[in-house]
Amino acid sequence: MSDEDKTEEPTGRKLSKAREEGSVPQSQEIKYWASLLGVLIILSLMSKSISRDVVQMMLPFIDHPHAFIMEPEILGNVLVAQVKGFLLVMMLPLALVMILGIAANVSQVGLMWNAKAFAFDLSKLSPGGAFKKIFSGRNLVDFGKSVIKLVVIGYIIYLVIKARVGDFVALAAVDIFAMLAYLRSEAVRLTFIVLIIVTVLAGADYVYQRWAFMQKMKMSRQEIKDENKDVEGDPMIKSKLRSLRMQRARQRMMAAVPQADVVVTNPTHFAVALKYDMDAMSAPVLVAKGADLIALRIRELADENEVPIVENPPLARALFATVELDQEVPPEHYKAVAEVISYVMKLKGRLAN
Repeated sequence: MSDEDKTEEPTGRKLSKAREEGSVPQSQEIKYWASLLGVLIILSLMSKSISRDVVQMMLPFIDHPHAFIMEPEILGNVLVAQVKGFLLVMMLPLALVMILGIAANVSQVGLMWNAKAFAFDLSKLSPGGAFKKIFSGRNLVDFGKSVIKLVVIGYIIYLVIKARVGDFVALAAVDIFAMLAYLRSEAVRLTFIVLIIVTVLAGADYVYQRWAFMQKMKMSRQEIKDENKDVEGDPMIKSKLRSLRMQRARQRMMAAVPQADVVVTNPTHFAVALKYDMDAMSAPVLVAKGADLIALRIRELADENEVPIVENPPLARALFATVELDQEVPPEHYKAVAEVISYVMKLKGRLAN
């Protein structure tokens, strides 16, 4: 089926199924933006202490290089100690960047687990399939976006560094701590500028990814018809739909009780509500009926709306068993129903007088 035939918006069922399979709209640029935000936070709040700790680790090599014995085993131990120290210093900043990246992903798609993504699939090992995937339209678009992003960001970095060439040359005349302070401030400024650019790119990419996903999920009218058939054929769905229909029918039935002319009761087990308009109806119509708890609710609504309640157990049982909702009373019950309605009309007349 061609994409031109897919003109309808996707159903909730198709979107849910796509989510179960791990197909959701998400922008990689949002994750890059979050990671860059983490870098900016680190540079702004933690870079001073990090650079100080790194310099403290390196000072012995700079100030007293002759104090180190140039033997492989000793140098290896020193190198391992320095790497451990560096990792300890960088552990918190790296954790912050990782947490922000995860939060950015969760904010887009929520918490989800896709077991199929980890399942072994031989088709993924096919050279032809891999080649087709690499040169797919989506990957080509992503490649184009990456090139544009790198060109724009690279050009901005070039302009910033070009404007500061003189300052960088002058750094040779200052001590290492002054040099690091200047480099930190420039790194913060440059990261902030790049973050603004990435914010614009990430926002545009997020909108595009959602649009592209909804276009991909669009359905043809035939697909919607087929899905409706599948849904209606599902026993659980059918049961749920039946329950919803019964609930709505009961709500409509209860809404008709206040407009009834009389409620005939058992008095406790059954209740039927009748309405009769002499000008519009050839016979009284049953507008509500119920047993036990539903009968109790019908009586309560009748009391609340001052609808007369008449106890007539044989008539209540007969009408409950033989007459469906919104149907006229059959001829065999005309006499009994006429007596009830006549009684109610006389009662209303006396109350009016």
